[in-house]
Amino acid sequence: MPVNPLNRREFVKKSAVTGAAVAVAGTAAAPAAQAADRRPPKAPRTWSFSILGTTDLHSHVFDWDYYTDAAYKDKAGNSVGVARVATLIKQQRAAKGEDHVLLVDAGDIIQGTSLAYYYARVDPITGDNAPKHPMAIAMNAMRYDAAALGNHEFNYGIETLRKFEKQCHFPLLGANALDAKTLRPAFQPYAVKRVCVPGAPDIKVGILGLTNPGIALWDKDNVAGKMSFTGLVEQAKKYVPRLRALGCDVVFLTDHSGLDGSSSYGSELPYIENASNLVAEQVPGIDAILVGHTHTEVSSYTVTNKETGKDVVLSEPYCYGMRLTVFDFELELVHGQWKVTSTKAQTLNSNTVEEDAEITKLLKADHDLVVKYVNTPVGTCTADLSAAEACWKDVPVMDFIHQVQMATVATGLSTADAALPLISVAAPFSRTADIPQGDVTIRDVAGLYIYDNTLYGKKLTGAQLKDYLEYAAKYYHQVPSGTKADTATLTNANNFWDYMYDTAAGVSYDIDIAQAEGSRIKNLSYNGAAVTDDQVFVVAVNNYRANGGSGYPHIAAADIAYSSTNEIRQLMIDYVTTKGALNPADFAATNWKLTQDGTPVF
Repeated sequence: MPVNPLNRREFVKKSAVTGAAVAVAGTAAAPAAQAADRRPPKAPRTWSFSILGTTDLHSHVFDWDYYTDAAYKDKAGNSVGVARVATLIKQQRAAKGEDHVLLVDAGDIIQGTSLAYYYARVDPITGDNAPKHPMAIAMNAMRYDAAALGNHEFNYGIETLRKFEKQCHFPLLGANALDAKTLRPAFQPYAVKRVCVPGAPDIKVGILGLTNPGIALWDKDNVAGKMSFTGLVEQAKKYVPRLRALGCDVVFLTDHSGLDGSSSYGSELPYIENASNLVAEQVPGIDAILVGHTHTEVSSYTVTNKETGKDVVLSEPYCYGMRLTVFDFELELVHGQWKVTSTKAQTLNSNTVEEDAEITKLLKADHDLVVKYVNTPVGTCTADLSAAEACWKDVPVMDFIHQVQMATVATGLSTADAALPLISVAAPFSRTADIPQGDVTIRDVAGLYIYDNTLYGKKLTGAQLKDYLEYAAKYYHQVPSGTKADTATLTNANNFWDYMYDTAAGVSYDIDIAQAEGSRIKNLSYNGAAVTDDQVFVVAVNNYRANGGSGYPHIAAADIAYSSTNEIRQLMIDYVTTKGALNPADFAATNWKLTQDGTPVF
């Protein structure tokens, strides 16, 4: 429609006025915009929170040593027990705020002390009217958010572990512990926790738990056909992306696995034992890892992920409650999503605080009951039997272990196997163990054999036995003839720890430390005659070693002549109880010695 000339003039007039108004407004707005430009930018929204970590508590509740019946003591002045750790945790919560702290464990909770044994075997937590495990009581009171499964969780069988799991108010995580038939996770793989931020989205924290593949070997008797265990890297690659897909802002791993990429079992298993560093390096999307299993202190260790170039912070807080790891996370809210801007870790020493009164009150009755149990007399001994020199000398206290093992295996052999020569292998688990002259108690015997191993009889040829002993002899550093051997530096070569070193009884032999590894076993004989390569022996050995623990050759694949579910420690206690008195003269002599080019060292 054509525009009316009058309307056109009015339109132009009104437009001019409006335009002027706009121009005026624009003129006025310019200084305002410039002023706005001069305002400081709005500060980004940030938040911080912490994850506290323990590992390898091994049922240490108080700062107490049940084997010595006294306060725990070591050369470094460490203190042990969850009661002390609880004090550190309360301090962290008080300083940072209850809502700013999560609490996680990396496994090996229900084995390791006389208290653990008591509630697994003497008054077990299994059954309808059974007691509650002291570690469940303590950790519930300390408000743990999650814990990884340790390999020692399986020592007392799956039933005991499942009962402990039910008693806990937090999940036991194990993404690589699978049902043997379905290959689905047998335990909860992960947990997602929320850190509340007022006026902003919650911070979602994904906690993935991974346990040790070595369980398949070390606890074969308890898990074979029931559970299987895959590698940490393999399962982390599966679950870390899943946690990110669930919207987790922080992905935190708790690994019962060391961080040096090593394995004690050689090629017995296809998966690495100490793989936490490999997980950090090979699996993108991880912020930090709580490390366990190796009983070392690593306050903070950084690994760069190969794919992303991002640094992953790892920390291992020693063992027994000696340390508490503190992971501190700083985050920034970016486009409605939290991003980690900083991750730091440190360890706190529990010897700086007193035991928490609440935990002490909850567990004192259980502790006192176990103290009474371990001080129960079982017999006497005609001489003091010390293990102080057991790592480099043939000492009677080791002959006691061998005697019990051989006597027990002998009772269960077939007629044909009973005709074979019977020998024993065993390790010096504790250099502080001592069975006193006079009255002998349960704790005296238990302190000598600290692990919950059961007993096997396996067949080895003479050639295989020599290989076995050569492997054990790598425990010693080479000391050339003419050089004095120093016991302070002689042992633990090749990171071969005391529990990995076996001596043999029933045969005689020399270990020539002047020679190179692989050529040290000399004069191996049985009943005064040289052992021949094709001679067949029945070897009494614990289940850990019999199934391949520590990587000894031949033993895992050897034929079984005897097996039992009875723990060797209890067999030793029963032996003393039955005999009434221990007499070193009754033990079969081990007859091994260290030499340098044929000359005895000690």
